[in-house]
Amino acid sequence: MAARQNDGEYHGNNENEGFWSIDFGNSPVIGTAIHDGHFIRPDIVDLMALSPEKRLREEDPFTGEMIAGLMNRIVVHHSRFEIDLNRAADQAIYLKPEQSWGLEVWKQALPEEASRQSLDFHADYYAMLETVLSTVERRHGAFVVLDVHSYNHRRQGAAAPPTAQAEAPDINIGTFSMDRSRWGDIVSAVGHHFASATIGGRRLDVRENVAFQGKGEQTRFIHERFAQNGCAIAVEFKKFFMDEWTGKPDAQAVSDIRDTITALQPVIEECLRSRR
Repeated sequence: MAARQNDGEYHGNNENEGFWSIDFGNSPVIGTAIHDGHFIRPDIVDLMALSPEKRLREEDPFTGEMIAGLMNRIVVHHSRFEIDLNRAADQAIYLKPEQSWGLEVWKQALPEEASRQSLDFHADYYAMLETVLSTVERRHGAFVVLDVHSYNHRRQGAAAPPTAQAEAPDINIGTFSMDRSRWGDIVSAVGHHFASATIGGRRLDVRENVAFQGKGEQTRFIHERFAQNGCAIAVEFKKFFMDEWTGKPDAQAVSDIRDTITALQPVIEECLRSRR
């Protein structure tokens, strides 16, 4: 991931950046930010047709900071344009514009070895995730993953009208792949918590399965591998907390989101305790 400087924006491409960062503690709540990263491997960076600015527009900057107050968290440092961990392996490399918001990602076809390295990264991530979640399950039984993302709502241009609020809630909670009857109390508690919070000086519009349904690979994987004990909720923040065209954040809004997610951990823990 490129470094964030004091202005809050991304700069450069740090070759010493790891694949991901893991913080692990004694809680059944795990936060992930799998699209936070901006880094592209040196062996393929020159094959990338997109500028860093165009990539950043479709990445989820600051989501790693949003989950920074959670005890358990995983933050991925490589860009989704290298490999998208929230898609199945056979769709995780953007080979056609229709896979990537109409963007032409590569100047030429990727060499076979480069593609293999990216797919290895995908496989390694899910092997790591299964190991981490198996440990949480052993320690706590049931657990909840907050799969945090962000989404654009000014796709027609910086000066154009945004997507209508009816179609673009401030926070979209995605639950498509979960057993809703099993985890409905958790989903309700999460939604109520966000709707009751003051973020950026106001209460937010929080709805379920409107702009997105939570159909990503990570939530599907968790609900399949941990069908009895794993609840994964996709939490999509509309980019009201930043300028999606310049990448500049609203520092107060990001801080408020971080504080709200931090305060959500004990709420979920209490919900899980009451289910025992």
